[in-house]
Amino acid sequence: MTDTGLPASLEAIRRIREDPHRLGHRAHGPEEPVEGAGHGGTGPAHKRIIVGYGFWIFLLSDIVMFACFFAAFAVQRSATAGGPTIAEMVDLRRVGLETAALLLSSYTCMLSFAATNARNRLWTEIFLLVTGLLGLAFVALELLEFIELAQRGITPQRSGMITAFFGLVGLHGLHVTLGGLWLATMMAQVLLKGFRREIIHRLICFNLFWHALDIVWIGIFTIVYLMGSGA
Repeated sequence: MTDTGLPASLEAIRRIREDPHRLGHRAHGPEEPVEGAGHGGTGPAHKRIIVGYGFWIFLLSDIVMFACFFAAFAVQRSATAGGPTIAEMVDLRRVGLETAALLLSSYTCMLSFAATNARNRLWTEIFLLVTGLLGLAFVALELLEFIELAQRGITPQRSGMITAFFGLVGLHGLHVTLGGLWLATMMAQVLLKGFRREIIHRLICFNLFWHALDIVWIGIFTIVYLMGSGA
């Protein structure tokens, strides 16, 4: 019998119901540290917690870098030096296709991780492949936009605004390209090694990275393209 008057087995069930994730906020007192939580006498936290925490720090530093490029574009927005404005440069229909491809890739990326949680290798690979193809379509459309601008003589040295435009949009495109290469390596690892613990950790980090790129693109689409064209 326990202090609550219940048999030990019933007491254990009660604790699990109160704290299903074993966080230790209610079911465990200070004398019962939670294993792998990184405190008490249980030693360091589980690797999944450490990897997730470290990758969040990386994402925050990446977002700070994007924030600097956003600020540069905001400062240089009217510095056209008599050259073209955003409204004269961009084709919103093509940008809309880019946005649709990237947002849809975020959805398929989420589905791939749902398949990973179900330990379904086939559907994980299928959804990762679709995510990669959509990302490739996004990069191809963006590269086509840059090539057409260059053919019209609209290059980064034309004005401060265009420099900031190419810097911000190009930085995001570079991230998507690197994300696509990362995705290809993850597909190979899942195919050859299956759902090992370290592979799942990397898939978690990849999902966080890909969704962060979608959030940044929404900011670019709104501030650079929509507001720029409206102005």
